[in-house]
Amino acid sequence: MIKGIFSFAAPVLHAMPPEVAHEMTLRALEMGAYPRCDGASEQSLKVKLWELDFPNPVGIAAGFDKDARVPDAVLGMGCGFAEIGTVTPLAQSGNPKPRLFRLTADRAVINRLGFNNAGHAAALGRLAKRPRQGIVGVNIGANKEAADRAGDYVQGLKAFAEVASYFTVNISSPNTPGLRDLQAPAQLDELLSRVMAARAEIVAAGKPHRPIVVKIAPDIAEEDVESICARLAAHRVDGIAVSNTTLSRPELEDSRAKEGGGLSGRPLFHRSTVMLARVHQATGGKIPLIGIGGIDSGATALAKFEAGASLVQLYSALVYDGPALIGQINRHLADTLRFRGLSKVTELTGTRAKEWAARPLA
Repeated sequence: MIKGIFSFAAPVLHAMPPEVAHEMTLRALEMGAYPRCDGASEQSLKVKLWELDFPNPVGIAAGFDKDARVPDAVLGMGCGFAEIGTVTPLAQSGNPKPRLFRLTADRAVINRLGFNNAGHAAALGRLAKRPRQGIVGVNIGANKEAADRAGDYVQGLKAFAEVASYFTVNISSPNTPGLRDLQAPAQLDELLSRVMAARAEIVAAGKPHRPIVVKIAPDIAEEDVESICARLAAHRVDGIAVSNTTLSRPELEDSRAKEGGGLSGRPLFHRSTVMLARVHQATGGKIPLIGIGGIDSGATALAKFEAGASLVQLYSALVYDGPALIGQINRHLADTLRFRGLSKVTELTGTRAKEWAARPLA
């Protein structure tokens, strides 16, 4: 049924410019026009992490629902959690259009959107009205023209403290000039010192303690992985999301591969999974990881767990496969657990990290 609906809609959506198709998808979800799927049916897929109970470990990555328009629809389609954003304190229009490209032959997407969003107030207004059911993370970023970018992240924590299930600190988008510089150890120290101090103030004021995840790039220099992970561990972040889009360009078929921006989808899978495994090793498996990048099947999702993930997120593959992919991944994971005689999906975490970490990035 789900696959049939998407098979009908996909040609229509793919005939539209990508941003128009995305807006039409969001409007359909807002109206309730989406396939329902119970993502909590398999006991083996439940994950207890950060005192949160994930009904399954598959979520949609930030970028899909920038302004918190459809988190409950995402959950209703079978995701174990949703993540909205990236959201910045002030509304901003992002980079000039065109800025989003389908690379159909490569099952990939290039975007140079630039944190286009309606700002904190708009997203907060929607999240405050929704029923407090399901896990909804808030991905926070900095405005392009911000004089104090660390201050923008602090504002994000304070604004969404009561409505976010967790926070993702996005310092890895390639589409805001200078943002990735925040991954350098000295700047990372300053940022996380302020972020963690702000969370302590929030908790001291009687508001909830929310987990903080830091999202990193797949393009970090190999020699910097250990030092960056050491800083993340020193500041006791609750999780690391690996990874954002890449500026690298593996061999691609589509002529639009030359467009500037971050590449996601199938060509990102190898690089992001190797980086995931290296982060798992660099942190000694002591910090939970969210595996992102190129997941388009049960097998690729399984590989993320084996490389070190405790949760996974996808987005680009939905452009090509539709929402049925969510259930397919969960079923594949559950079947794999039964076949291997395992009772929990987290028993897969890191089982092949050493092997993946030894592979070249490119």
